[in-house]
Amino acid sequence: MPFALIALILVPAVAGSLRLIELSGGPHLMPANQRLTASPVPVVVHITSAISYAVLGALQFSPGFRRRHLKWHRQSGRVVVILGLTVAFSALCLTLFYPGQPGTGMLLYLFRLAFGAGMAACILRGFAVIRHGDVARHRAWMTRAYALALGAGTQVFTQGLGNAVFGTSGLTTTLMLGAGWAINLAVVEYCIRRRGRTLHRRPEPGRNGDSRTGRTTADRQEPDRQDDGGRVALMTRSPNGRTSPTAGFGSAATSTTKPSSRR
Repeated sequence: MPFALIALILVPAVAGSLRLIELSGGPHLMPANQRLTASPVPVVVHITSAISYAVLGALQFSPGFRRRHLKWHRQSGRVVVILGLTVAFSALCLTLFYPGQPGTGMLLYLFRLAFGAGMAACILRGFAVIRHGDVARHRAWMTRAYALALGAGTQVFTQGLGNAVFGTSGLTTTLMLGAGWAINLAVVEYCIRRRGRTLHRRPEPGRNGDSRTGRTTADRQEPDRQDDGGRVALMTRSPNGRTSPTAGFGSAATSTTKPSSRR
């Protein structure tokens, strides 16, 4: 899974790295964007934190890596929270204080505000619930935040498909960018709910056990010994949980000694 997630953000990461080279005084390998070059600090912060968050966050979702390095998972998780919030707030800063991209309108502006604020809210919510030991809800909220961050990777495909089918226009760009975020959220919501249903149906721990009683098959078939007024009886437990007495050693059915009567 980590490699697939990293591969999804490969194109945006390469484009962002080329933009960083340009802003640091290197060759201009990306289309000119005066909005970014006029005030490059928020752009640099956004790109560097986004690439770091995407790579480090992918490792958080690897079950095997998490089990083998639980201490590292907890420590790096704090770094991931800081990086994620930096990504979200720098994106909001770029949306609020930078001039709008030519050809786009209010709809894309609202999309960016909504998804940027949503990412920050998911991270803060995930951090809050893990403080109370709720691992399942922590994982769900952090997965939603990561899905919104990876929207740039999905948008490479949605925007390319939209331009090929509907042509290049401001409305197409806006709708396809929104589709990238929406697709990611829909996929993670499906995975979260599917995992929740699977855990809900899972029986209680027990070797070949009964999910209702927690007893194992061997426990249900094993007779129980009960003391009945000094006589030892074998109580056979049926699969439905009921018990029925059977004659056992020392019971009245096997005793050949008659009680003596007193005169």
